[in-house]
Amino acid sequence: MEEQTNQTSGANPYQPTVQVNLPNSNTILILGILSLVFCWWHILSVIGIVLSIVTLVLARKELFVYSSKPEGYTFSSLTNVKTGRTCAIISLIISIVVFIFALMMIIGLFALLPIWGMVS
Repeated sequence: MEEQTNQTSGANPYQPTVQVNLPNSNTILILGILSLVFCWWHILSVIGIVLSIVTLVLARKELFVYSSKPEGYTFSSLTNVKTGRTCAIISLIISIVVFIFALMMIIGLFALLPIWGMVS
C-alpha cells in the first residue's frame, strides 16, 4: 500500500527539496544596516527609529515563514534575517538614547533664550 501512495502522490521521497531564499532577507539586512547608520545623528535618529521598527516587523514575519517550513529555505537567508534583526535592535536602543539627548539639548537651548535678551 505504501508504494501505491507514493506513486499516486507523484512526489519522489528520495529527491531533495529545492531551497530558496526567504523573500525579504536581503531587505531586512539592508534596512538593519541603514538603521545603524542613521541612529547616530541627533535629529535624524528618528529615521533610525523608523527603519528599526520596520526591520523588526519584517524580521518577525520572515521568522514565522521560516518556522513554518524550515527545510524549504536556505540557512544563509535565515542568517541575513537574524543579523538584520540584531542590527535593528541595537540601533533602536541607540536611536532612542540619541533622540532623547537631542531633545534635552533643544529644550535646554530654548530655556536659555530669555537670558540671551537680557545679556546685551
